[in-house]
Amino acid sequence: MRLPARLVPLSAVAAASALLTGCFSGAASDGSAEGGEKRIRVAMMLPPRSGLSPLSDDAFKLSRWSTAETLVRLDADGDAEPALATKWQQRGRTWTFEIRDGVTFHDGTKLTAEAVVRSLTAAATAAPKPRILDGVDLTVRAEGDSVAVTTATEDPLVPQRLSSPQLSILAAKAYAGKTVSPVGAGTGPFELTKVNGTASASLDRYDDYWGGKAKSPGVDVKFVPDGTARAAALRSGEADIVEAVPVSQAALLHEDQITEVPMPRTNTLYLNTEDGPFKDASLRAAAREAIDAKPIVKGVYEGRADVAEGLLGPALPWAADLRSPVRRAKAGAPDGQTITIGTFTDRAELPEVAQTLQQRLQKAGFKVKLDVREYANIESDALAGEFDAFILSRATVLDSGDPAAYLFSDFGSKGSFNISQLSDGTVDAALEKATETKTGDARRKAVIEAEAAVLATDAAVPMLHERVIQGDAAGVVDVAHDPRERELITTDTYVK
Repeated sequence: MRLPARLVPLSAVAAASALLTGCFSGAASDGSAEGGEKRIRVAMMLPPRSGLSPLSDDAFKLSRWSTAETLVRLDADGDAEPALATKWQQRGRTWTFEIRDGVTFHDGTKLTAEAVVRSLTAAATAAPKPRILDGVDLTVRAEGDSVAVTTATEDPLVPQRLSSPQLSILAAKAYAGKTVSPVGAGTGPFELTKVNGTASASLDRYDDYWGGKAKSPGVDVKFVPDGTARAAALRSGEADIVEAVPVSQAALLHEDQITEVPMPRTNTLYLNTEDGPFKDASLRAAAREAIDAKPIVKGVYEGRADVAEGLLGPALPWAADLRSPVRRAKAGAPDGQTITIGTFTDRAELPEVAQTLQQRLQKAGFKVKLDVREYANIESDALAGEFDAFILSRATVLDSGDPAAYLFSDFGSKGSFNISQLSDGTVDAALEKATETKTGDARRKAVIEAEAAVLATDAAVPMLHERVIQGDAAGVVDVAHDPRERELITTDTYVK
């Protein structure tokens, strides 16, 4: 049984704190650097899974550290605005982007149209491709100081796609080896100077940054998968910024140290539609009817989440207004069918969610086994369809600021993150329509129609929408609180 937040054993807190001892040994104990300026000490949740390659989810770390940049960034509404590209225009299947002048990479080489072509081509021809390019055939060529991006069919979302951190622009040196290395190869205000495997990373201020000198001299990062240890680092003063504070730890921190933001992240139960018991739509319906998210929100998340009405949550307020009731299959009788549910330990709440679902589904007539591991050790099995069900905390607009890309990736028959192994003609047609519709109200309506098509299959049971809880020490100034988890350290961030 879970202990109330304020009754966590002191021995556990002490042990967690010990995990952080010496983790920021690259700086003085108070985080100071020479000259009296303080480096920023950050405790992050997930360690790199692909050597910080921008072609993987590790790209979002590079973005949050402000070391790698893209042609386009997104504003608060998800609309595209200039970054390494200053302007763009569309002619049919081709978008032309004018490249910003006066930008240098961290190795001193100049940002050119050819450099942009190299980076984008590497992403477009990677195997597998970054998920933002799922279903997109993209070619790139230089045209003077501009870059022409051409897609197989007209794509209204090209600028938003190019905002994905997985399409960061790096120097030629990044592509010299068998893997893409961002060390010393970005264009941002901080240069990645050292990576210590899955333990830590260091960044120094890049004084020739095109956007102006950063206020902090550097950033020291420690990867701390244990949520209790991350919170303990903030309490003990060993970290200045802590991402993803577990809800169980939030009550142990001073209220001025935490910021809670509704985020486009949904805790969803994915059901394997290709193999096993949940190939039967009536058993998927039985699982869906057995799940009650309200006790999970109240108990596991201590009220710091929102019960899901669909795959898209309150971070996209337009979704609720467009949503209509979904017609689903009738529930069948489980009759003791054995199912295995997988999830991971990196998000502290998910093992508890799994235990709660185990009880609910067993009560409904299933026999339930749990397989809980670290994410790095379970992702490949989940994508290969090795589980009957999988619990995932999934960002729904992480890549492009537009949920159509997430829906295609997770539920399209050709999607690269299709844990449900779903292959449904109605869903594919709805996803294609949403992808092809121009940005604006019409696209939003098409997105909700695609969501309804997915929900009608019961391939995914959305349970709740999470809120990001970030911990910041009292001396931290102007750190980003980004619901999309793209920004964290900016040029304005520093520690008093």
